[in-house]
This record gives sequence, C-alpha cells and structure tokens, in this order.
Amino acid sequence: MKSRQPGRRRRGAHADSGAAVAEVVIILPVLMLVVLVLAQVAMWAYATHIAQATATDALAATRVQGGSTPQGQEAARHVLDQLGPGPLRDVTIDVTRGDQEAVVRIEGSTVSVVPLLKLPVHAEAAGPVEELRPLP
Repeated sequence: MKSRQPGRRRRGAHADSGAAVAEVVIILPVLMLVVLVLAQVAMWAYATHIAQATATDALAATRVQGGSTPQGQEAARHVLDQLGPGPLRDVTIDVTRGDQEAVVRIEGSTVSVVPLLKLPVHAEAAGPVEELRPLP
C-alpha cells in the first residue's frame, strides 16, 4: 500500500504539468494589451496638452489689440514647430476673431500605439478681444 501512494502523487503532479504554460499563454497577451492601452492613453493626454498649449498661445496672439487671425495661425504653427513632431498628428488650426471675441480651435489625432486605434484630440481657447478705450 505504501508503494502505491507515492505513485499516485506522481501521477497527480504530472496531471498539472503544463498548467503554468497555459496560464502564461492566456495572461501574457491580456497584460500586453493593458500596457499598450495605458501607453495609448498617455499619448492622448500628452497630445491634448500640446494642443491646449498651442491654442492658448495662438489666442494670445489673436486677441491683442492689432492682432489678427493670420498672426494667430502663425503663433500656433510656431508653437507646434518648437515642440517638434510629438504624438499630435494631422493638426488643423482654426482661428477666428470677431469684434468681441477671438476663438482658436485645434483638432488632430494621436500616434497609434494600439493598432487601429487613433484617438481624436480637440482643444479650444476663447477670450475677449482687447480694446483700448480712452478714459472719460
């Protein structure tokens, strides 16, 4: 009887062989996907920050007295050129200046870390147009 028990234990241990490999094969792709999604979200956040900084600088150039929409466009391009090719792609810049308000909209997308996933980026800055008035 004593000789049968060690044999049974060995068969039980062999029945579980390969379970660790199966677990790794299942868990590793899921873990890789989670890491890639986190990297994609980080790229989106960074691209959104770049777009907001660009919109803010373009608004400052547009809304000052004597400012114009071409000056706002130029300021936005200057910021994007200074920052270099980052995660923000396919950028469109829309600058409008009315009598009372100036608005800058930056649209684009992020670099794709996860295949087939391109997150949109949108930033907007608006403010009143500066106007000097004589004191009464």
